[in-house]
Amino acid sequence: MRLLFLGDIVGRPGRKAVVAHLPEIKRQYRPDVIVANGENAAGGFGLTMGAAEELLSSGIELITMGNHTWDNKEIFTVLTEHSEVIRPANYPPGAPGNGYGIIRVSGTSGAKIAVINLNGRVFMDQADDPFRAFDDLYEEVRASVNAVIVDFHAEATSEKVAFGWFADGRATAVFGTHTHVATADERILPQGTAYITDVGMTGPLNSVLGIDPSIIIRRFRSQLPERFEIAKGPVSFNSVVVDFDEHTGKALAIERVSAIFEN
Repeated sequence: MRLLFLGDIVGRPGRKAVVAHLPEIKRQYRPDVIVANGENAAGGFGLTMGAAEELLSSGIELITMGNHTWDNKEIFTVLTEHSEVIRPANYPPGAPGNGYGIIRVSGTSGAKIAVINLNGRVFMDQADDPFRAFDDLYEEVRASVNAVIVDFHAEATSEKVAFGWFADGRATAVFGTHTHVATADERILPQGTAYITDVGMTGPLNSVLGIDPSIIIRRFRSQLPERFEIAKGPVSFNSVVVDFDEHTGKALAIERVSAIFEN
């Protein structure tokens, strides 16, 4: 079975690139399931109902979030009306929405994939322990699904790598997100977990993590606040494909899938 995971989709340019070019990516790689991080999909900060529905209509089956989950007030309605959108599971008890989702894979004899979303804690807004949260959720879902996928949304490379080892042999794949810069360390860990420190972003290529470079440069030089604006121009499409055995839940291969599209 094959899963395609798209890195953080940034703003309108990222969304438009997904809508326009995901069909050709699907034709080339033939994934059974498509998941994407959408926490920057609405103007770079959070997710609106319109952005969520645009992405879900494009062929994405589940959207994960991250530290920008609550940036747009529409997310409360999105999480209520769309079970296909999940937020990090290690927010405190009582937080709206769900920290994991179950995808029933079409065209199979009932195969199901659990996707768990977690926030890291190093250099990030404080959240509950993601390691403990994974332990609890893994025990909850393991017997009823064919694979467990984790979007670990974190800043520090060390925390992501440590989590990969922690989940090895239990998670089918651990995808790092958040930094918007794709890493080249994709591998299968010894016990069968596919791992990459960061998938990268689907957003403006000529930017600083999706934002107009001139704005970020001025902020660094002046130390004064300034409104962020999403950069224009070509889009960098960063994703990964993982093949896994649906009977054992072990990963068989992981490959980065990257392209640059004119927008």
